[in-house]
Amino acid sequence: MCDIRQMTDKPTIYKIAILSYEGAQLAAVLGLADLLTIASGISRQHDGPCLDITVISHPPYPKTGFEVIILPPNISGARGKDDGDVHMWLRACHASGTILCSACAGAFWLGHAGLLAGRPATTHWALEEEFQTAFPTTMLGAEHLLIDDNDIVTAGGLMAWLDLGLFIVNRFLGGQVVSNTARHLLIDPGGREQRNYRSFRPALKHGDSAILKVQHWLEANTDDAISVVEMAKRAHLSSRTFLRRFKAATNHTPNDYLQNLRIEKARGLLERTRIPVSEIGWRVGYRDPSAFGRLFRTTTGLTASDYRNRFGIVSISAH
Repeated sequence: MCDIRQMTDKPTIYKIAILSYEGAQLAAVLGLADLLTIASGISRQHDGPCLDITVISHPPYPKTGFEVIILPPNISGARGKDDGDVHMWLRACHASGTILCSACAGAFWLGHAGLLAGRPATTHWALEEEFQTAFPTTMLGAEHLLIDDNDIVTAGGLMAWLDLGLFIVNRFLGGQVVSNTARHLLIDPGGREQRNYRSFRPALKHGDSAILKVQHWLEANTDDAISVVEMAKRAHLSSRTFLRRFKAATNHTPNDYLQNLRIEKARGLLERTRIPVSEIGWRVGYRDPSAFGRLFRTTTGLTASDYRNRFGIVSISAH
């Protein structure tokens, strides 16, 4: 508890629970506790509100009293489907007004508790298909790093607990404390999206050899003008049969697949080379530089130049 004077009629102490369930990422559990404790100390120095952080690792779970409960990422591969005690606790706390938060796979526990039906949410982009299959009525936005739906807040990747922690600091302690905390910890307080990091990793172990043959051919020929008719010919299938089998095998239409593959190739060239952006667009199959630029930004959330500045691993002098 914090010894500070009462500044307003509102509580000056906000209780935050972090659930350290089996398989939880301990770096996130401890990191969130540290981040929130540091932010609380900074706020207390200026007579502001503070946070009372509790790490909960096993039942019995407290029924009420928390402003926020956080479900950190899971690194064991578990999804919490059979954690009935946790689901019941989350539902009871949510019904009493607690804000529920998750990072990465932690969203599965919220989903299995029945709290994400018809709600917007995010999780790690690599878990998108699994999550959508498990919770088809959730409005999943896996391109987003954090989705604030007021009483339920979800964050994306394994390290998105940092973004979630700063979000909670902002919500309860204010923007100035966020800024001071970020400077103290040398972390970026915002401006990221999950799609900045998202990679295109198409399914290859689907068992359809004809489709796999086309996929391998596309990997080496993204710079060419390619039609669905040509893809179908290489698979020795009619266009109609090819379209059906390609979608069944990859979960993408051929044109959507090719577009994603081209953007992925462009990401690699931006990261590893100093080839001009206009030439990179040409190399991955786009003859109109402005069209390539628009598509790249729509897909990644960054311009090609900004992407290179953020993720490039080759210095200008190395070229």
